[in-house]
Amino acid sequence: MDPHLLRTFVTVARRRSFSAAAAELGYTQSAVSQHIAALEADVSAVLLGRRPVVPTEAGRLLLAHAGPLLLRLDAARADIARLVAEPVSRLTLGVTPLALTPEVADRLAGLRAAHPRWEVTVRVLDRDAVPAAVSAGDLDAGLTDGVTAPNDPLRHPETGPLTSTAVAERPLHVTLPTTHPLARRAGLRLPDLADACWLDAPATAAPLAHLRAACAPGTFRARLRYEGTDVHGLAVLIAAGEGLALLPALGGPAGVAQVPLSEPRLVHRVELLTGGVASGPAAALREALAGLPAR
Repeated sequence: MDPHLLRTFVTVARRRSFSAAAAELGYTQSAVSQHIAALEADVSAVLLGRRPVVPTEAGRLLLAHAGPLLLRLDAARADIARLVAEPVSRLTLGVTPLALTPEVADRLAGLRAAHPRWEVTVRVLDRDAVPAAVSAGDLDAGLTDGVTAPNDPLRHPETGPLTSTAVAERPLHVTLPTTHPLARRAGLRLPDLADACWLDAPATAAPLAHLRAACAPGTFRARLRYEGTDVHGLAVLIAAGEGLALLPALGGPAGVAQVPLSEPRLVHRVELLTGGVASGPAAALREALAGLPAR
């Protein structure tokens, strides 16, 4: 199956238009039509309806496989490019909002001092975007975070080969307004809060789906969904009484209290992701962060 034809098919299905896909890919509309016809001939099935342009049942099945296939191809190209490229002095580091801990920042600053000609770019992304971007070569390395049991690795979306390095494991806290009746407790059990109103902040706080899985059949209702990556903005919403969130220590923002989570045993884990072949600054960063105590 020709990956060029497959990429054209995915683009047409996403844009719901042959002409829009042609404009995005830099092809003529005739070339896009020929690509789809060739792919349909290859799989012996009609993949797209024409009016409107929507995937058929066979097309939907192929789409389910196409994303991982194309991502693995991009990962292979990126790994080969890393292997044959000349040593570079640039580092593009993707981070999730809570992954850049003070300890990590100190190690990065130390590397910058030792290599003053490095050009470092830090890019904030959501948790699902970091593994894919590292695998495809858009990032040299990525710092991502999540909630897990102590010493358990994070689960990442399926991508190309990645190397994961444990960087830190930190205690979790139920984060709530200072005026909340539970704000002065010494510890809180998550099952006792299953019926409380929570903030749904998947890019920053522990996702509510993880809380439900840890405390089945807990409700964990969301009063408000916060789709930002600004942790300060999340803290402002918590202080205003919009809901609770499960977070690592934030350093005492105004109006917010953090009570340690006593049950279940969960931690906030940070991992560094690098491609199958890491070299230059990415390899140096991985070596530096591997020396941090993961706690």
